[in-house]
Amino acid sequence: MNIELSNESGMEVNEPNIISVAEFAMTQMGLHVDCDLAISIVDESRMSELHEEWMDLKGPTDVLSFPMDELIPNSSEPGIVGDIVLCPQFAQAQTSIGLDAELNLLTIHGVLHCLGFDHAQPHQEKAMFELQESILSQWQSR
Repeated sequence: MNIELSNESGMEVNEPNIISVAEFAMTQMGLHVDCDLAISIVDESRMSELHEEWMDLKGPTDVLSFPMDELIPNSSEPGIVGDIVLCPQFAQAQTSIGLDAELNLLTIHGVLHCLGFDHAQPHQEKAMFELQESILSQWQSR
């Protein structure tokens, strides 16, 4: 799996962990080994711009996901999973588990969104959040 990470946030983050958890999530979701994912880490100003442009919502958020090839779990073909944008400043302000742990969770969350998971409805939220917690737990115990 090819994961490109770009940190333009001005904050130090654990980039190897973010890449590792993204790759683990993609593997757990049964994606082909030749799938690509891009992760951008940005500051609150840039995240606010993206959040307004793509979601029509003001202010920053913690993670945005942009699916590309509409891959789904257990895809047998290679493809571009999409782009994930993380904002560590925003994430740090909302977390009680520490920044590294929060970014790991948000990375998995972003991968799942790129694969078509959503949490708009209560049953979707329950399924998606249970899956992301399971993946994170497995990654932490490997």
